[in-house]
Amino acid sequence: MTGTARAHRAEPLPEPVRAQLIGAGSATVANMLLRRGLRNVIMAGVRPLAAGQQPLVGTAYTLRFIPAREDLDTLANYASSENLHRRAMEECPPGAVLVIDAFGSTAAASMGDMMAARLKHRGVSGVVTDGGYRDSAAIRETGLPCYQRDNAPKATPIALHPVALDEPVGCGGVAVYPGDVVLGDGDGVVVIPQGLAAEVAAEAADAAAYEEFAALEIQRGRSLFGLFPATPKSRQEYDTWVAAGRPGRE
Repeated sequence: MTGTARAHRAEPLPEPVRAQLIGAGSATVANMLLRRGLRNVIMAGVRPLAAGQQPLVGTAYTLRFIPAREDLDTLANYASSENLHRRAMEECPPGAVLVIDAFGSTAAASMGDMMAARLKHRGVSGVVTDGGYRDSAAIRETGLPCYQRDNAPKATPIALHPVALDEPVGCGGVAVYPGDVVLGDGDGVVVIPQGLAAEVAAEAADAAAYEEFAALEIQRGRSLFGLFPATPKSRQEYDTWVAAGRPGRE
């Protein structure tokens, strides 16, 4: 029993959008989504595997697990070329983010270092799971940005059975649809509906730039009131600061 898969439907993420999202960060992007009424966009309990790892951003390609069952999840079945877990490592598109729905389980590994190395070689942007990984130190050495709930050293078939590729999943309590844009950094992982990605990226980049101005003003002793959140007057001051070449910026 291997489950189902469908063709990946997402367009590649334009480089300007990618750069804007990384520059703005997950927390600022989540605020832009909140302005649009989207509250549940940050994955709960999902953290970077390695401190200081590179941010990840890309369109979501998904893998869904359910609890394992002994008659199906044997080592022989796991070794099959039709096993969806193994297929995900070969079918996740370059530039995409592999999102693994492990239903919050760290009873077995969502991925190990050989899989991470293969994804890195194929140009996948990174991996996110609400479960965990085995061989964590070796995964860090690959340089592939990865996010997890906690380490999970046991072999995958002990507790996890793959049932679907590239279908809607839940990860860290957030709905993820194939093609959604996933952004991960030191603050966490945010999921952006595909149709909103470009406008949210532009708005988040603008908000991040304003926050740079506000931070400089606060360092000079200015009060938050009338500065943050922005007011029409402080936005005018910000525009003047930008026109002047952003003085005080290192």
